[in-house]
Amino acid sequence: MEIKKNTIPNNTVTRKMTDLDGETGNIYESVAIIAKRANQIGVDMKQELTRKLADFSSTTDSLEETFENREQIEISRYYERLPKPALVATEEFLEGKVYFRDPAEEQA
Repeated sequence: MEIKKNTIPNNTVTRKMTDLDGETGNIYESVAIIAKRANQIGVDMKQELTRKLADFSSTTDSLEETFENREQIEISRYYERLPKPALVATEEFLEGKVYFRDPAEEQA
């Protein structure tokens, strides 16, 4: 994913409402688009993390056999430090990287 390469802030940034509704003309529509994109990003990140952590799982784990794996901990910490999907989706929307369409306009 491109999240690792971007310089997206890890904390909340105050935005102007006019910046968000510029492309759609409606703040609520813009927020809905950002929310859908954030869900997509979250699912992608979850799948990627699950795929990486699957290398460390075994089918015969018991409480006695469970031990800390340094690599597994580092991978988990890395994903915890990444910006949240909502922040990534907002940045993508403001930069014009999110494709969206209005079905009502297509029918007209």
